Amino acid sequence: MKLSARKILLCVSGGIAAYKAIDLVSRLTKSGAEVKTLMTDGALEFIKPVNFSAITRGSVHSSLFSDADPIPHINLADWADLMVVAPATANVMAKAAQGISDDLLSATMLAHNKPILFVPAMNVHMFENPATQSNIKVLQERGHLILEPDTGMLACGYTGKGKFPPVEEILWAISLYLSHKQDLKGIRVLLTAGACVENIDPMRCITNRSSGKMGLALARALYLRGADLTLVHAQMDFPVPYYLRRAIKAESAAEMNTAVLANAKDQDWIVMCAAVSDFTPKAPAQEKIKKGSDIILDLVQTTDILACLGREKTSEQILIGFAAETSDLITNAKAKLEKKNLDMIAANHLGVAGKNETSLNLISASGNKTLQGDKFSVALELIDEIKSYYDKETDGSNA
Repeated sequence: MKLSARKILLCVSGGIAAYKAIDLVSRLTKSGAEVKTLMTDGALEFIKPVNFSAITRGSVHSSLFSDADPIPHINLADWADLMVVAPATANVMAKAAQGISDDLLSATMLAHNKPILFVPAMNVHMFENPATQSNIKVLQERGHLILEPDTGMLACGYTGKGKFPPVEEILWAISLYLSHKQDLKGIRVLLTAGACVENIDPMRCITNRSSGKMGLALARALYLRGADLTLVHAQMDFPVPYYLRRAIKAESAAEMNTAVLANAKDQDWIVMCAAVSDFTPKAPAQEKIKKGSDIILDLVQTTDILACLGREKTSEQILIGFAAETSDLITNAKAKLEKKNLDMIAANHLGVAGKNETSLNLISASGNKTLQGDKFSVALELIDEIKSYYDKETDGSNA
C-alpha cells in the first residue's frame, strides 16, 4: 500500500510489544509515509529512540518539558494526519478516555483534534477487565478506532486475547483510517470470497485461478468501516484476518450454496465476490484413482447461487455480483446483471487474477464506472459506490 506524503505520528507506549513497533515504523517508512515517533517513559525501558530515528530519519520525542520544541504536544498534534498508538497499554487508553494529561503522549492526544488509532496489546485479563472495556467503549463513541488485539500465546505466559496484531493488519487499518471513518455501523453484509474446489477424488480436484485477494480486501474494508460482516469463503491464498469472527469455510459450490442461503435472509448487502465453480464431477471417487489409464470426467452444472439470491432477495436488500471475463466484458456483465436481478455487478478481465492491482467495471442500471488501483483502494471505492446506491434506495435512512 502507498502512504506517500501522509504524516504519521507513531506513539509507542510501555508494553512488551513495544519492540514490534520497530517493524511497523519500518513498513510505514517504506510505504512513503513521513513518520515521527513519540515514546512514553515505559517504552524507553524496552527500546531505544535510535531504533526509530535511524529508520525514519525523523524526530523522536519523549518528554513534555525537555524536548527541543518548547511546546511539543501542540506542534506534534497539529503536524500529524493520524496518531497511531501501537502498542496501546491499558494505562494509555484509560488516560485518553478520562482526559488525563500528565505526560507528552497524553497531552498530545488531548491536543489532537482528529480520530486516533489505538492498537491495544496487553495481558488477556487486563484487556478483558471491565475498566479497560469501558474505556475502549468511550474512545469508540468519540470516533476513535480500536484495532482489536489478536489471540494467542502472550509474553506473560497466558493464552488469550491481547496479542499485538500482525503489522500488515495495522497498515490496512492506517490506510483506511486516513481516508474513511466507520460509516457502515448497523449495516449487515454477507460477503463471499475465494476459489471453489470440486473434488475428483480425495486427492485431486477442479478449481480456478482466483487468489481471494479482492474478497479479502473487501472483507478488511467492510470490517474496518464498521459493517456487521459475515464472510463465506472457499480456498484462498492468504489467511482470513484474525478479527473476522464470523468466517465460514465453504470450499465447494454446494457447500457455499448452503452457507450463503442459510445466512442471506437478514442481510442488507450481499456481495458475491467468490469464484464459484460452474461445474462439478457428477460422481467423485471415494478412493484415490490409480494411475494406469485415461479417465473421463462426467461434469454437471452446479447450483447458480447468484441467480437464487436474485430471485429471493427482499426489497430492503441489495445484491452485488462479480463477473470475470476474457472478452466482451461489458456486454456479458450487463446480461448477467439483468438475467440474475442484480443491483450492481463488478466486472474484470481474468488477467488481474492473483495480482495486487485491479480494474473493475462497476455496472448498474444508472450507468458504468471504472475503478482502478491496488485491490484495497478499489475495495474502498467499491464500498463507497455500494453505500451511495444503498442510501438512495433507502431514502438516505442509513446515511
